[in-house]
Amino acid sequence: MDGIVYLVLILIALELFEAYWQYSDTMAGLLANGYYYYQKSIFLLFLMHPSLYFVLFLVFFTDTLNGWIVAILLFKSIDLFLKISLMRSLFVYGDLPQEIRDIIEEPLSPWLFTMGLGIYPPLLYYALG
Repeated sequence: MDGIVYLVLILIALELFEAYWQYSDTMAGLLANGYYYYQKSIFLLFLMHPSLYFVLFLVFFTDTLNGWIVAILLFKSIDLFLKISLMRSLFVYGDLPQEIRDIIEEPLSPWLFTMGLGIYPPLLYYALG
């Protein structure tokens, strides 16, 4: 049981790291923060999401692959690839429709960046518990 708590605490620390570097007042700012790493290398952008790799490590380390872990991996993968798609449309191709440009310029709630702390650690606890 103590081991599960430590693993959940590690995931919380990794989620805090991700929330810290992605933080911005708008979705456009969040995408710009990600695009900074994307410009250097797409692999660097992937490395800036260590919680995804931590969960993959736990799948192999604990030999656990259940619906909770699949949900974590699915949500994190969709989130990452949606951001990449929006970054490419906004910064590389410049073909993002004006309606979406208006939406991503709207202010974000500061709590949005801590949603990962409310979603992924409980799911991991359920998966390993």
